[in-house]
Amino acid sequence: MKLHDYTGVIHLHSRYSFDGRAPVPEILTAARANNIDFLLLTDHSTLQARTDGLEGWSDGVLLIVGEEIAPRFNHYLAFGHERAVDCAEKEPDLPTQTYIDRVATLGGFGFIAHPDHAGTTLFHVKHYPWREWSVTGYTGIGIWDFMTDWQNSLTGYLRAILSYSFPAFFLRGPCPATLARWDALTMEKPFVGIGELDNHDTPERLWRFTFSVFPFSRVFNLIRTHILTDRPLSGNSQDDIGEVLNSLKQGHCYVSLDYFHPAAGFSMTLQDGQSAATIGDRFLLHETAQLQATFPHRAKIRLIKNGLLIEETVGEKLSYMVRNPGVYRIEAYLNAFGRYRPWVFGNPIYVAGRQH
Repeated sequence: MKLHDYTGVIHLHSRYSFDGRAPVPEILTAARANNIDFLLLTDHSTLQARTDGLEGWSDGVLLIVGEEIAPRFNHYLAFGHERAVDCAEKEPDLPTQTYIDRVATLGGFGFIAHPDHAGTTLFHVKHYPWREWSVTGYTGIGIWDFMTDWQNSLTGYLRAILSYSFPAFFLRGPCPATLARWDALTMEKPFVGIGELDNHDTPERLWRFTFSVFPFSRVFNLIRTHILTDRPLSGNSQDDIGEVLNSLKQGHCYVSLDYFHPAAGFSMTLQDGQSAATIGDRFLLHETAQLQATFPHRAKIRLIKNGLLIEETVGEKLSYMVRNPGVYRIEAYLNAFGRYRPWVFGNPIYVAGRQH
């Protein structure tokens, strides 16, 4: 299967958010410098960047304007909807299901944001987890959020200084509880996993100095979401926005930490001589099918079926003969600076038997 890999970043805030600093052109400049193909902007309770004509291609970077609906808990990343669902401030007690439904009514879809965010008591950062797991109608969840992961490392002032200086070295990967919940969800029906940056480039004051917490130029090489497409993007803004959003909805995407080595080139396929599938696809198993995962660099590769590890190898490829239905996904860990570090987490292939 020949697929085109595009590198993106999802969940970021600009000056249009009350807690953001950077103007959109500055963010786009940082994205170009980091070889980002697309950005999904998620300012709080607004689509003003779209209204101001900033959505679309800009010198090699495709900006897609979405929105973060952010009451006290249950933050939701919405995309593709006609107008903002700015209910967090106006209707703070609005039921979660209601704003998920409003996004859908406006032609959009969404992802649960940072579902297991814990905050940090050391720096008085509140926790913003997802609590309403009885809701329906969402497309997927953020399985690896930079801010959640990084803030979990802030257990002391010296460690915080080191972690701020070298954030990639302190990232532990997706929260185990998040992965377990995602695996459980995908066994019921397809649910897409995405990566989140959740960066605000927030200005902070220390003594007499004001500095930005994580300028975008420093963090755009951290948690990324790659999409895989059947055909190359065309350069037409409207068509390519639809292509990117459709790839995300279908789960044709994977999450990576690209700081130590770019993940572009990763693939996971399942073939039986009659049909073929890639991440996010459904596959009808007749007897057996060959699963193969390939990587652009040697790694510890783990094959997960229905939430359980069933195969592990170290190398650039993993091959496995699939004989039974299930939900199969790949994760990989890169050996960098003396230890294996989280690298790639792919969406599953959903394998059904003939009786289904």
